[in-house]
Amino acid sequence: MTEPWRDPLVPVSIRVADLLKRMTLEEKAGQLAGFWALPSDPGAPVAPMEDDSGESAPGLDDIVAHGLGQLTRVYGTAPITAEAGMERLASLQRQVTGSGRFGIPAVAHEECLTGFMTFGATVFPGPLAWGASFDPGLVRQMAAAIGAGMRRVGVHQGLAPVLDVVRDYRWGRTEECIGEDPYLVGAIGTAYVQGLEGAGIVATLKHFAGYSASRGGRNMAPVASGPREFADVLIEPFVRALREGGARSVMNSYTDVDGVPVAADERLLTELLRGELGFSGVVVADYYAVSFLETRHGVTGSRGAAGAVALTAGIDVELPTARCYGAPLTELVRAGSVPEELIDRAAERVLLQKAELGLLEPDWEPVKPEHVDLDPPENRALARLLAERSTVLLANDGVLPLRPCRVAISGPYADDPQSFLGCYSFPNHVALPGDLGLEIPTLGEALTTAGFTVTADDPDVNVLVLGDRAGMFGRGTSGEGCDAETLDLPGDQAALASAVLDSEVPTVLVLVSGRPYALGTLAERASAVVQSFFPGEEGGTALARIISGAAEPSGRLPVSIPRQVGGQPGTYLHARLGGHTDWSSVDPTPLFPFGHGLSWTNFTCSELSVDPVAATDGAVAVSVTARNVGEVTGTEVVQLYLSDPVASVVRPQRWLAGFARVELRPGAAARITFSVHADRTCFTGIDLRRRVEPGEIGVAVGRSSGDLPLRGSFTLEGPVRHPAADRVLSVPVEIVPVP
Repeated sequence: MTEPWRDPLVPVSIRVADLLKRMTLEEKAGQLAGFWALPSDPGAPVAPMEDDSGESAPGLDDIVAHGLGQLTRVYGTAPITAEAGMERLASLQRQVTGSGRFGIPAVAHEECLTGFMTFGATVFPGPLAWGASFDPGLVRQMAAAIGAGMRRVGVHQGLAPVLDVVRDYRWGRTEECIGEDPYLVGAIGTAYVQGLEGAGIVATLKHFAGYSASRGGRNMAPVASGPREFADVLIEPFVRALREGGARSVMNSYTDVDGVPVAADERLLTELLRGELGFSGVVVADYYAVSFLETRHGVTGSRGAAGAVALTAGIDVELPTARCYGAPLTELVRAGSVPEELIDRAAERVLLQKAELGLLEPDWEPVKPEHVDLDPPENRALARLLAERSTVLLANDGVLPLRPCRVAISGPYADDPQSFLGCYSFPNHVALPGDLGLEIPTLGEALTTAGFTVTADDPDVNVLVLGDRAGMFGRGTSGEGCDAETLDLPGDQAALASAVLDSEVPTVLVLVSGRPYALGTLAERASAVVQSFFPGEEGGTALARIISGAAEPSGRLPVSIPRQVGGQPGTYLHARLGGHTDWSSVDPTPLFPFGHGLSWTNFTCSELSVDPVAATDGAVAVSVTARNVGEVTGTEVVQLYLSDPVASVVRPQRWLAGFARVELRPGAAARITFSVHADRTCFTGIDLRRRVEPGEIGVAVGRSSGDLPLRGSFTLEGPVRHPAADRVLSVPVEIVPVP
């Protein structure tokens, strides 16, 4: 007779319950541990900041007899081909299934923030570029392509997207974020989740929560965010990605919030995440976060105690490898210090997800090695399209687009293909010398292909390429652990730019970076300024197409561009007294505001119509007409902002409530209607309950947070309402061509 847990016709919950009853304590605990299978070199650390306790992690042979939860980055640790990775993964899975009593495979996870992070796989534009595109549909396509490649080689889970809302541009991980507005982050992040999950890959939301609000923009520094900022800004994107995206995994933040490390915070990881937000998937630890409770945060005195605290808080799986959740934790359970029910709770979640992934099926087999092209032409085309749509034209005196001419290309990143790639791309993350495994044209090569003559003598136009080189923990000017003291361009780049701009040759500044930099007077002295946020392997080609006019710069800023190097934090999402006032000598007004971006054509936005009244549980329609009044086809990004002039707590001066990308031919127009539910005005009140208040709500529509020519308002009538968990999170948009 077939045991119930092995029978695919039995409901999953019953199968898992039967399996748990048959497991020993050690076997259940085995499902809660990861194993990092492939260090770069034998005996070498597998990460720049490996766990710092001085104790070595157990080997696979030491833990596999009791089963294993996850295999860590089989593909993403050393430069191996897809075929070699598949052979390695199959071998490891056979070892896992052949050693335990139950033969349950491990979940294989990989990084996928800028694409499947393995040697030779497509490197797509980074998350700030996703935000700059204001194009959820295209981001969904990208994520689906990433997921398809991962699934084909036997990967089950991807550690993306990052839903941290940018609060301080100095933070090195700004490049991993989508933007500085929670609505934009939620919309784009949810689209990424939908694409990845739709491809059969478990999406992992990170970093839950508060990571980007660290003091001074320093990596892993304490967070002192108040409860309203935490709920209304930092948590909001996670709410939408869970409910509308269906993400099945969440990763904790490294930081402590008001003195409590997130990895030890039951209020966040259980009461909020599972109780209020309804999450039912698996919470995985950021790498070494459980050990850090002992070694970095100092809230426990041993590894076992760290494991107990994290497990109690709600972390189900310890990553990247077994250190605290193995023997140190089971010893405490046997001693009666930790309830076995906590092991059961986490193991049940893990096994339910494994069942969803087909890993409990009796006919499951490891991936069969075959030739797989992880950088096919269709991926490169998609990467180029996203790179183009995310390129932001900040300023232009008419020099762009260029026609074929003599150009001098200079700057520290003029000939560096890796400057197009983010920190979580394989070449930069693993710091490959020499062979990148990909064809990545430089901007000079791409301009030459486009018909330009690249020369150092007597050019018609200077193209000056400035910005960042991404790396890990000091290996770059942007990336994890690469925080900035100020928002000056790194090194001597500002001085170089000033010298080039002193020449009489028209100069185009091209910024390729992982954060916005203060440009001061450089922008006004340049003939044009182009901003690209780590555009990926096709970045050079995309920028050349933008510069030559073969493609349109339809990106809009997902973060503001500062004028001065100080005055942080400088994001647009601030209260009245958070901007420029006569009460402070520091003016944080940006040089280019959130949402800004120019085109090859001109648009008008007119005929604002706003429903005057709605109930506090109702909705209003906000309509405008966008028209292309230029001579070429172009794309406008119409942006809707709301404000709350009088509220019971201090509210942001304005916040993004909706947006629409609209492509229009010369002379063409479209009527754009936003359906704004009253829930989109809700906030966390004095009693820390979410509320919708009656009263006037301001409406502003335009081209950026700083260019809002159309103003109106509506009135919410009725009692104060406390929205339920199913509150409306998005603003639907209807676009109708105008005859």
